[in-house]
Amino acid sequence: MRLHLLAAVSALTLALTACVSSGGLRPDGTSIDPTSLKSGHSLAGVKLSAAAWPSADWWHGLGDPQLDALMREALHDNPGLGMADARARAAQAEAGRADAARGPSVTANAGVSGARLPSTVLPGGGRFELAKYGYVSFDWGLDLWGGKRAAWQAALGTARVAQIEARAARIELSGNVARAYAELGYAFRQRDLSEAELDRAKTSRELTRQRVAAGIDNRIQLRQSDVEVDTATQQLAQATRAIDAARSSLAVLLGKGPDRGLDITRPQLLKPGALAVPTDLPVDLLGHRADLVAARWRVEASRQDIKAAKAEFMPNVSIGALAGVIALGGGNPLSLPARFYQAGPSISLPLFDGGRLRAQLSYQDAQYDIAVAQYNQTLVGALNQVADDVSALQSLHEQIAAQRRAQDAAADAWHMAQQRYRAGIGNYLESLSVRRQLLVAEQAMASLQARQVDLSVQLIEALGGGFQPQAGTLAPAPSPTPTRS
Repeated sequence: MRLHLLAAVSALTLALTACVSSGGLRPDGTSIDPTSLKSGHSLAGVKLSAAAWPSADWWHGLGDPQLDALMREALHDNPGLGMADARARAAQAEAGRADAARGPSVTANAGVSGARLPSTVLPGGGRFELAKYGYVSFDWGLDLWGGKRAAWQAALGTARVAQIEARAARIELSGNVARAYAELGYAFRQRDLSEAELDRAKTSRELTRQRVAAGIDNRIQLRQSDVEVDTATQQLAQATRAIDAARSSLAVLLGKGPDRGLDITRPQLLKPGALAVPTDLPVDLLGHRADLVAARWRVEASRQDIKAAKAEFMPNVSIGALAGVIALGGGNPLSLPARFYQAGPSISLPLFDGGRLRAQLSYQDAQYDIAVAQYNQTLVGALNQVADDVSALQSLHEQIAAQRRAQDAAADAWHMAQQRYRAGIGNYLESLSVRRQLLVAEQAMASLQARQVDLSVQLIEALGGGFQPQAGTLAPAPSPTPTRS
């Protein structure tokens, strides 16, 4: 008896030493500490305020009721949001399936089948017989090493990523609607200025034609005025096309046909918000940007996938049971002699698989490294995007101030030219030339103001677009040291 026991122990020891191993495999990804990303000098001189985080309905601050209505319509009807929601539901179903795999399963089956077995195989055979049977089976794979739990947590993390991405899609949509609406307002302003320039160019050409007919000017001046008219005509057509393009873009964002865009009236002049950034920006940004929260959940899901892959190297213990009845021919399957049953545990251990498990673990390690790299890239990009938008808005503030002075000077020159013409000192053609300088200045100002609104929306998006993590959706920050295998 002792010899049998010793042989069994020796065989088990040999099997354990010969089984596949995860030794030497580990991920290499290391997450960036957000406090190591310095932005104090880049954001110097900018107002810091804890209230600078955008609200969920930040577009109300732009001051246009029509934009508010378009936002509601887009957030309700845009088909892209439906796809994002469907992906979130699919990921949640996958998490539910992974959770269900952790528990036992019970299966019942019953049936009737007929067969003719040859007498050379079974004594008494040679005739057709009916077999009536029914059974219930029970199976439960014990999760001794937490592999199934880790797989469920990984699926749950992936589901949270999908949920956050669905919310991110709404934030992106609101930003796109606001920017397209601002572009529509700018296109209308450009059309006004193009119409004014075309009217000025036509008047100038008519005066030049009269002067050529009177022998005061030559045909060179007339051809130059023709160039101005044709150029203004082209700019007017371009501005009109820009209005159509902006309306079409808004119709797409609203999830409607092109005629819906035609119903959008001219926007009011949007008011960009005051330039300010939140305090503790690098750290707090982690919880206010959906892409960063999703990136953290991807890292956490990959970490759990590694745990699940490691558990595959360990012995697997399961409990199974089977009970039922069976009867041949005219026998009664419900009688006591027709019963059968079996029950017992089983254990399995991978001894040789050609490297499949090591390859799978190596793959999960690489996926973890990818997730960490994506998180680092998103974090660095997010902070630099905020700093760049702030710098651009500061520059625009200076440009607008300088352009306003230039526009005021052009307006003064136009006013003086008008006075000279009325006083009989200058001619109207000279006044129209000065008028062109004013229109050019107004076009430049309109472009800068439109750019200011666009950048303000971009900064709002860079600061999260009003995203607030819900309870249980904020993933733990990635560990600065990689998980070891």
